[in-house]
Amino acid sequence: METVTTWISHTGWAIFLTAGICFGVYMVIRRLAPLTIRRTVRRQMKKKPKAEREKRVQTLVRLITTVSAIGLGILATFLVLQQLRINITTPLVGLGVFGVAIGFGAQYLIRDLIAGFFVYLENQYNVGDVIRMGDVAGIVEELSLRRTVLRDLDGARHMIANGEIRIVSNLTQEWSRAHLNISVAYKEDLDRVMALMRKTWEEMKQDPNWGSDMLSETPWLLRVDEFGDSGITIKMVGETRPIKQWDLMGEFRRRIKKVFDEQGIEIPWPHTKVYFGSPPNSSKLDSK
Repeated sequence: METVTTWISHTGWAIFLTAGICFGVYMVIRRLAPLTIRRTVRRQMKKKPKAEREKRVQTLVRLITTVSAIGLGILATFLVLQQLRINITTPLVGLGVFGVAIGFGAQYLIRDLIAGFFVYLENQYNVGDVIRMGDVAGIVEELSLRRTVLRDLDGARHMIANGEIRIVSNLTQEWSRAHLNISVAYKEDLDRVMALMRKTWEEMKQDPNWGSDMLSETPWLLRVDEFGDSGITIKMVGETRPIKQWDLMGEFRRRIKKVFDEQGIEIPWPHTKVYFGSPPNSSKLDSK
């Protein structure tokens, strides 16, 4: 007990104090970071939608707390080693030489970290956004300086190194767009069809279950997009709240199908017309 008491009075209290201070600083950062970041983001993104601001806050809070934990942990380790009178100069020199040796092999890691830094700096996407990277698309589940984790519609989890990202498409930043191609038979009056499509969208806008997610009061009927094999395609778009476009497109298709059925408007399907007739020169053969 005398040995333990002596160690605590000379060295132990300093170690416990160092660890306690580092832990306390981390808890303060963890407590204050969300408040400070939320206030800053609200001021800088005051014209952005609330959902967009919250995604940015969550992403930055996760980054700050993770970096703080790692940095304070390393600092506490070095301070404790000094209190234990362990010479850390030699290990640091050796670590530096070792770092130079592996630096050539860590090029990809450094590239990933730099790319991740610019993802945060430029606010390219945040946790909760739906993005597309090449052939992979999904919702962002995790975002760090080194990698981005996506969850696609099938539930598959994709880990992508930030340094490998060349083109990224954010489908849910600030606002989204419902993009619909509606086909009808050739015999239909296109002006009447377009009027029904516009009316159906406007009725959805008045529905309290759907209207709050629709930013466009009326859709844009851009053009007659295609003369297809079986019908004519009309292109329609309308702006929605982020990540709500797919739900709204599904509901619009359900409603417009019901309207077309009630109005007797034909939705095309592949079909073939067959003509039966006399072969060439059949009249001459009959006269003979």
